[in-house]
Amino acid sequence: MDESQQQEGMRAAPRAEERMGTGVGGLDDVLGGGFPANRLYLVEGDPGTGKTTLAMQFLMEGARRGEAVLYVTLSETEEEMRAVARSHGWVLDGVNIYEMIPHEEALRPESQYTIFHPAEIELGETVKAMLAEFERLKPRRVVIDSLSEMRLLAGDALRYRRQVLALKRFFAGRGCTVLTLDDRTSLDADLQVHSIAHGVVVLEQTGQGYGAERRTLCVKKLRGARYRGGNHDFKIETGGTVVFPRLVAAEHREPSTREPVPSGVAEMDALMGGGLDRGTSTLLMGPAGSGKSSVAAQFAAAVAARGESADIYIFDEGLTTYLVRAEGLGIDLARHVEAGLVNIKQIDPAELSPGEFAHIVRRGIDERRTRVVVIDSLNGYLMAMPEARYLTAQMHELLAYLNQRGVVTLVITAQHGFLGASMTSPVDVSYMADTVVLFRYFEAAGAVRNAISVIKKRTGVHERTIRELQLSSQGISVGRALDEFHGVLMGVPVFRGGAAALLTKNGEE
Repeated sequence: MDESQQQEGMRAAPRAEERMGTGVGGLDDVLGGGFPANRLYLVEGDPGTGKTTLAMQFLMEGARRGEAVLYVTLSETEEEMRAVARSHGWVLDGVNIYEMIPHEEALRPESQYTIFHPAEIELGETVKAMLAEFERLKPRRVVIDSLSEMRLLAGDALRYRRQVLALKRFFAGRGCTVLTLDDRTSLDADLQVHSIAHGVVVLEQTGQGYGAERRTLCVKKLRGARYRGGNHDFKIETGGTVVFPRLVAAEHREPSTREPVPSGVAEMDALMGGGLDRGTSTLLMGPAGSGKSSVAAQFAAAVAARGESADIYIFDEGLTTYLVRAEGLGIDLARHVEAGLVNIKQIDPAELSPGEFAHIVRRGIDERRTRVVVIDSLNGYLMAMPEARYLTAQMHELLAYLNQRGVVTLVITAQHGFLGASMTSPVDVSYMADTVVLFRYFEAAGAVRNAISVIKKRTGVHERTIRELQLSSQGISVGRALDEFHGVLMGVPVFRGGAAALLTKNGEE
């Protein structure tokens, strides 16, 4: 290749656009690295959605990098801004705050305009003072809070649009990245700045019937750049905004082997075709108390006994109760918890969004190389969803992600009812699972007994028999196939064998 061809190739190669980190790791992930530099952006949301907190983190990130930054406030005092910072434990060193709210002299009658419309004087004076402060500091990052004040000062839509366009050109020509905040307090939906801004980020806050409000973030547009679309859960805690990017399973593919993971109970492993394969999901389905959680705990303990990590997320019972129940079955989960091989986290569905839950699960996989994940139960997870129609999509992505990371996932679903055709599930996700294990109660010899069967297993062969499941202080045991009975899954079996002793009585040998 000659020199002219090399020069042509250099001219053809696109330059990587500089990105301005926001100081919020999750938001940078959504934006593909941060805001493209030297552009004007709109951060929009109702009062209380977190715009000011996000904007201050954006400026503090710039100050941390040694950049000059400026916060222009048209509605709050500097003391109010610093009080917000103190509530998060922040020190605003390097963050310049320019207060432009009217002073108390504006309340006097002689200060009111009588000949000229306020828009003809106040808007010009406001913009002039803002630009003078900019020329003095020459910042790389600017926040203007808020546009609703400028909209009122402008008086009409045309003057407002022209003013925002002029500000956009002014800042772009001086190597400055600007966040404009809008609290959407105008009577009508105003899309003026949407068309002008290089990007638009919308913050939403919705109340739940019970529990904490749910906050979501959505990037409506980002010109000339790829970003992660859709709604992303976030929360505001002491220390700032935390964004949980929407989980996309296709971005996390990695090679894994489909070797079986045994439970440590030989008869159960035989029923399941040798155990549960890595990179698969299993749905444990049955009425309350039928042994689903106990079987899941057995798998977690067996994995920990081999030196691998397991994470158990419990929605429906307390940590102490869970450990005591496992101990009563001879499953020593407490020892594995102390050794750091089993992590049990109690989840409050009223306080946790699905996005945050997916983030917690991902962190366990990344930091602890977790090999078994137990979600106990899907009923509790459903409580975290604002509307049931979103559950299947979110659960599909989470299960696909765990499968691609080579994790054995056990999802527990408690069915409503105890016996027969009256039993129903809160939501049908059986088609998503690679393996479905069914638990049932049935009546025989004057006692209520438990049965277990594998309905499907996509990744290999399994027994199609129905076996009795026994839970005792000696542990979990699985009996022989109930081939002398008919109607076990309906709860009222008919005995067709010749030896009633094939079943133990009341759990005793």
